[in-house]
Amino acid sequence: MGSIGGSREETKKLKLYSNWRSSCSWRVRIALNLKGLKYEYETVDLAKKEHLTPGFLKLNPLGFVPVLVDNGVIVSDSFAILMYLEEKYHQHPLLPRDLQTRAINYQAASIVSSSIQPLQNVPLVKYVEENITPNGKLPWAQYHIRKGFAALEKLLKDYAGKYATGDEVFLADLFLAPQIYGAIKRFNVDMTEFPLLSKLNEAYAELPAFQDAMPEKQPDARADVIY
Repeated sequence: MGSIGGSREETKKLKLYSNWRSSCSWRVRIALNLKGLKYEYETVDLAKKEHLTPGFLKLNPLGFVPVLVDNGVIVSDSFAILMYLEEKYHQHPLLPRDLQTRAINYQAASIVSSSIQPLQNVPLVKYVEENITPNGKLPWAQYHIRKGFAALEKLLKDYAGKYATGDEVFLADLFLAPQIYGAIKRFNVDMTEFPLLSKLNEAYAELPAFQDAMPEKQPDARADVIY
């Protein structure tokens, strides 16, 4: 349950429907930690298809995690949740003031959320393996991850500092950290091809807000399942 800081009022009204293996949920957990917002962690067991129950589908008709409930306000989709949190809770801004740097953050987040993560998601890679080519899910996922990572290396090369767009953590970092971790742990991507992203990954390992959001530290994490 919960994360870092926050008032008693926030504790009562923030609830995150999450799954430990969901990189989309992980992005939101990082944001909540950075902003010091306590929240109730509501496990959605994807293996048991709890995301397809009538109750959950009322929260998100697509049946995806995460979903944030804030004092009766229901927000689904990690990007929408992050923007909602940014506009309502102003501590630790997720977006820089400089418009060009802000645009780079949006672009990096979009590459991950639209050109990488959906193409390596469990239902799609399972479909590839079952209907297109046996044993094809790993090469499929690796291809799309490498393509996206190559684009990110080019996009961020003139903006990166300690983190993706300078020496402060912003939106892009929230999308990159789970994606890089998953690429390494789940899809065996060789990160020597991507030195900038590898450097960022090392920096994220030093941040408590990121480390406390790690999959294995969540209440529904399973020791018998590899991330």
